[in-house]
Amino acid sequence: MMFGEISHAGAQGDQLTLPQTRLLADVIKQTREMLASARCEDWNTVAEMEIVRRETLRHCFESPMLEHGSELIAEALAVILHLNEELVSELAAAREQTLEASLSNKKCLAAVSEYHNVGEDT
Repeated sequence: MMFGEISHAGAQGDQLTLPQTRLLADVIKQTREMLASARCEDWNTVAEMEIVRRETLRHCFESPMLEHGSELIAEALAVILHLNEELVSELAAAREQTLEASLSNKKCLAAVSEYHNVGEDT
């Protein structure tokens, strides 16, 4: 069964796991949206969504998980972890680009400073 499909095994089980299932689905959706924002280099949105995502996860795990839903929960967490790894990869690439741009700017500033110093010596 794919995550997002709800098993209707029993009324009592559904009442207890349905809210958590929905919260996990929300976390997956939020993580996908964060990844899309990261790919667009919209890091402010990623940071804002991370706050919301953490709160959603906190609500999800406030009450104990039932054993009969553990397979679905494990699958959802695996999806979240996979998406999170992609998100971290995007962040690392952006960090590397920022570092390279910073080094390039420093080289330009050093060259301008050197040029300015040469001009004063003449």
